[in-house]
Amino acid sequence: MGRTASSFGRKESRFKPQPKVLILCEDSKSGKRYLEDAAIHFRANAQVEIAHCGVTHPSGIVERAIARQKSFDKVFCALDRDTHLCFDRAIDLAKPHPKIKVIASFPCFEFWLLLHFGYNRKPFAAAGKNSPGDLVAKSLREKPNMEKYEKGKDISYFAQLLGEPFQKARILAPKILEDVAISGDPNPSTEIHLLMDEFEALSKPQPI
Repeated sequence: MGRTASSFGRKESRFKPQPKVLILCEDSKSGKRYLEDAAIHFRANAQVEIAHCGVTHPSGIVERAIARQKSFDKVFCALDRDTHLCFDRAIDLAKPHPKIKVIASFPCFEFWLLLHFGYNRKPFAAAGKNSPGDLVAKSLREKPNMEKYEKGKDISYFAQLLGEPFQKARILAPKILEDVAISGDPNPSTEIHLLMDEFEALSKPQPI
């Protein structure tokens, strides 16, 4: 029996459309490059836009997220606590917007990189001219092959730390958040692993 014209039509997809995701970060170099490389690694880069929005303070980043959210299904704001006076305001700004999720690091993104080398719950406090974030970067430079780390360098630290160090960070970050829930002290901690989880989920078609 011959096939009808309708039988040649495109079959309906068995999978849900992948969500469009926006990630805004305050770091225009190393942190942004790390997230871009991670998205490529998980083959999620087609659905993800990672941008530095031109401002470096938390409340400004969330304001940009609010302005851009209509074009995306999910919006993440990767924020450093460090010494930002408007950090709490940024959290409050994001709360009324279900699409927007703050990905917080205490004191900064570099703590996520530090977790690639092992567990750490020693608080980072400002000392002299050094902010808490400066001291995390200093600790990071004490680790193997990280001696020349600078926040402003466009270097693929993701590729450098991929493998066992990366898997270590993904295991340790949630454990630290469990301790934060008990102790009430988020310094130090990070939620960057949640972006890795998001990238991994985007790489896998979701059945309808």
